[in-house]
Amino acid sequence: MNSAEKLKKIVKRNVEKNDPAHDFEHIMRVYNNCKRLVGKERGDQRLVFTAALLHDIVSYPKSDPRSKKSSVESATKAGKILARLGYTKNEIEIISDAIRDHSFSRRQVPKTITGKILQDADRLDAIGSIGIARAFSVGGSEGRHFYNNEDPFCKKRKPDDTVWTLDHFYKKLLLLEKKMNTKSAKVEARRRIKVMRQFLDELKTEI
Repeated sequence: MNSAEKLKKIVKRNVEKNDPAHDFEHIMRVYNNCKRLVGKERGDQRLVFTAALLHDIVSYPKSDPRSKKSSVESATKAGKILARLGYTKNEIEIISDAIRDHSFSRRQVPKTITGKILQDADRLDAIGSIGIARAFSVGGSEGRHFYNNEDPFCKKRKPDDTVWTLDHFYKKLLLLEKKMNTKSAKVEARRRIKVMRQFLDELKTEI
């Protein structure tokens, strides 16, 4: 069994209790996004794919006070796993840094191409059709309302995504297109954001 298959088995066991927006299927979508980006952006496949598999190995619910530490703890745990699998000190440092800094809440631009590709791949899974599904999944698990009835589309107020799921579109998701690091991710993000805007336009006719 190669290292990627070993990692997949380890990760699948560790994320069984993650919420549906951060489960093993999410990890594999990010992994597949990385596969689409890595060749175009001249990244190291071994480093990028490993980082993708381990990037959410620790994931606290959004309402948990530890949520903002998820990526830091994932990086630490990933380092221990990789040391056991024989990765070099340099490889572990690059992968761990990429995992630590991929999180939106850390507000970091990764230093390496490995980190940039991972961050882009993860952010791509937050937008488009799958992004819509994930947003409402998290909103449901956190007991949030779909939207603010008086101003659903945040035209006259600041978005508060701790109360209304639709506000998350305006506070974060629609901003991600401009925050992509790589050219190929920007192209895909543009397409996915268009899908989200079409959804919002349709929603305006229904509520």
